[in-house]
Amino acid sequence: MKPIFVRGISNQFRLTLAIILSVALLVANHRLDPARQSLASVFSPLQYLASVPGAALDWSSESFATRNMLALQNKELLRQQLLMSERLQRFEHLRQENERLRALLGSPAYLDSRKMVAEVLEVASDPFHQYVVLNHGSRSGVFVGQPVVDAQGVVGQVVQVSEMTSRVLLLSDVSHGLPVRITRNDVRLVANGTGELDEIELRHVPKSTDIRVGDLLVTSGLGNRFPEGYPVARVMEVLTEDGQSYARVTAQPLAALDRIRYLLLIWPANDSGVTLPNQLVAPAADHPTATDGDNTDTTIPTVKTVTPQVKLTRPDINAAKPVTSTPAAVNPPAETVRPATEVNQ
Repeated sequence: MKPIFVRGISNQFRLTLAIILSVALLVANHRLDPARQSLASVFSPLQYLASVPGAALDWSSESFATRNMLALQNKELLRQQLLMSERLQRFEHLRQENERLRALLGSPAYLDSRKMVAEVLEVASDPFHQYVVLNHGSRSGVFVGQPVVDAQGVVGQVVQVSEMTSRVLLLSDVSHGLPVRITRNDVRLVANGTGELDEIELRHVPKSTDIRVGDLLVTSGLGNRFPEGYPVARVMEVLTEDGQSYARVTAQPLAALDRIRYLLLIWPANDSGVTLPNQLVAPAADHPTATDGDNTDTTIPTVKTVTPQVKLTRPDINAAKPVTSTPAAVNPPAETVRPATEVNQ
């Protein structure tokens, strides 16, 4: 026996409703950003709470470490300190030499920018996106588009900021692109993510491009997003196939994207050309406008104060215009009286 109420909502109605909701979400996507930031700020304490067990385990493992383990770690740290001291001495010599060369060329020196150490609170579990969540947000001055690096190289950039946390899109994400250059010959390319943590690719590279396995890729500084000179990846494979106009180039990121714990947030220097969200633009009232020229009383003193400077730098112009010369105030000739009476009228 057939039940009476078997038929429910038709498939056509479900499809129409799904299409309408999809279009509405696409249209209102950019308007939902404040709501997303508010929700992220509300759930930030939960992220801190979720990281408490891991922090407790780390603290317990550090507290119950044996004496031999501490001795080995101390020995390893001492060895690394000696190596870094030797490298720092060589870098200091190179820095001084670089400053002398820049002084000869008249090039401006790069200024140190502000930096902040951040800790990873969460790693994305989404298979289609690769990002991490840091324990610093807008309260610490973090902004969207801020570059993030670690001890080896570039990690990614900030794509979302809440009050106490921020989300960093990793370099290997398929939607991430970064302008780079080869240190050997300054060839400029664009590095794109492939979805794999240990691989990025350089697309649309002509077969005639001088690129080799082992070349170091660093940030080029184009786009005013990443400072110039930070290491990004090293070329691992260059494939050229017959009949193809472009070569297939893959590189391996220098940053350990699969085991990052502490990262470094970088703020651009004041003269880098990057405008931060918290930098205010001077109002238009602070600048002179074109409407000031309509008032005759304000125009005349402006001409009187500017013309002595013009007389000192360009005597030929002053000779052509005796009206604005300084001796005219002592002994005004007939030519200078006529323009003055025209102004008074």
